[in-house]
Amino acid sequence: MNVEYLRKIYKGKRVFLTGHTGFKGAWMLQILQWLGADVKGYALKPENDSDLYNEINGPDLCYASVIADIRDLHTLQGEMIRFQPHFVFHLAAQSLVRRSYEQPVDTFAINAIGTANVLEAMRGLENPCAGVMITTDKVYENPERGLPFKEDDKLGGYDPYSASKAAAEIVISSYERSFFNPAEYARHGKVIASVRAGNVIGGGDYAENRIIPDIVRALDRGEKVVLRSPHSVRPWQHVLEPLAVYLMLAARMSEDPERFAGAYNVGPDANDEKTVEELTKIFLSAYGKEGFYEIDPPANAPHEAKLLLLDSAKVRTMLEWHPTLNAASAIYWTAEWYADKQHSPKEKTMRQIEQYFGG
Repeated sequence: MNVEYLRKIYKGKRVFLTGHTGFKGAWMLQILQWLGADVKGYALKPENDSDLYNEINGPDLCYASVIADIRDLHTLQGEMIRFQPHFVFHLAAQSLVRRSYEQPVDTFAINAIGTANVLEAMRGLENPCAGVMITTDKVYENPERGLPFKEDDKLGGYDPYSASKAAAEIVISSYERSFFNPAEYARHGKVIASVRAGNVIGGGDYAENRIIPDIVRALDRGEKVVLRSPHSVRPWQHVLEPLAVYLMLAARMSEDPERFAGAYNVGPDANDEKTVEELTKIFLSAYGKEGFYEIDPPANAPHEAKLLLLDSAKVRTMLEWHPTLNAASAIYWTAEWYADKQHSPKEKTMRQIEQYFGG
């Protein structure tokens, strides 16, 4: 990863970052501050008493931090237009599958209408702006046939979370064609792309019903880890992998908007997927707790896909990107972050950022 190129692009630039108080958003905030960007964050306050955003002193990393809802179009428009960003990274979302079954309407409102609000706010900007909209690898209609999904495959979604993100993709495509057509960039000055990445792991994730946080909570309580879907296959990747793609893609979009607009998958090598049980074994080994788990599928559990694979050939060709960390390394890096009790979360996060980017 060419960190000097990224510093050249982002140093002194205004970046509007939604979801900056979340797990991925906090990592992104620290990277952007390290690259020299002026970041205005826009998000709800963190849900948990223990959260990475406050652990890394997130408010001090922001040019401004706005605690507000992306469903509030008036506030969102005002904050973005006053800031006049050069870049927008839209990470704010309701990102939990199980919660989407409990709160389907909120999930659709946040993920689909919230995305429309971000794009509508971008329409009011006077200066050129590149926007990267983050969705998920779960946007595809998934018959679980074992074939990796390509960007032009059919969108769909069984659960409300997946469907809401597929709906967001349709919103993004509509805005691109209706208002931000790359062929007419000279007239409107806006360029957008969507990135479909999921199954992200890394230090500082404390969300409910996600495998790594569930493992860490069990270990902290001295309990065995309980696996509900041990054979589910996912393209696990360290949080720094998709964040690096977001940064590189936005940079390239700002230089050549007509070429780099569009949708992109981001995932590990096709032969590098692992089951939930394989991930758990590697994590526990790195943490010094081999075999400290049990399998107990819950009765009447809501549907979740058992098999999900991505074809990331487009992003590798367009950006000349390839994963820095394989799945095992991503799991080890994550375990190392949680196991290190000697350094602060900010120190641990910064050390891994510098190690990953080579800066």
